[in-house]
Amino acid sequence: MAKLQVTPTRMNLTELKAQLVKSKRGHKLLKDKQDELMRRFIDLISENRRLRKEVEQEMGSAFAAFLVASVVTTPKMLAEAVSFPKADVQLDISSENVMSVMVPKMEISKSDLGNQDAEHDVYPYGYTFTSAELDKAVDGLDKVLDKLIRLAEIEKTCQLLADELEKSRRRVNALEYRMIPDLEETIRFIMLRLDENERATITRLMKVKDIISKAEEAQLE
Repeated sequence: MAKLQVTPTRMNLTELKAQLVKSKRGHKLLKDKQDELMRRFIDLISENRRLRKEVEQEMGSAFAAFLVASVVTTPKMLAEAVSFPKADVQLDISSENVMSVMVPKMEISKSDLGNQDAEHDVYPYGYTFTSAELDKAVDGLDKVLDKLIRLAEIEKTCQLLADELEKSRRRVNALEYRMIPDLEETIRFIMLRLDENERATITRLMKVKDIISKAEEAQLE
């Protein structure tokens, strides 16, 4: 806490009081924003942990099935089976404003490239020379794709919110522990100085009045 270097005048006192009111209002708004950001950040962290666990389990199962498929299927057949995609997958990325923080919104869209009659068929190959384990791996990867996109979205959002939380924390601390105490200390100093000046002025006026009274009495004598 330090006194600001300002001239102790009533005009400066009025300006500092107005600045103090604005600083306290800004501190409250920033503190409310910080609290809301923290609440959303904690919710996203919880969802991130849950989703990451699910993705790791499903990806592990899919890769395990693919490993078995690579054992029972020749490398050439396996490569040919997955060389031609069944669907065209596109990732659309937009932005959303969350407490003045622009966070990503990710969505995937799929369009069939092959047989239009097989609407729910995700396998880009026939069943003659492939194994059920390959079907399981492809099906598992297809189902986990949405969760992977959501997980990437959450992790990037958490990173952006964490950066904004740090900025808000610094601003709140600067106001709470530096600016507001300095303003209050300076206001107290100016008020004390003005009171001292006012008392000194009154004392001088009383002395002047006393001198004038004595002079008038001397003239009457």
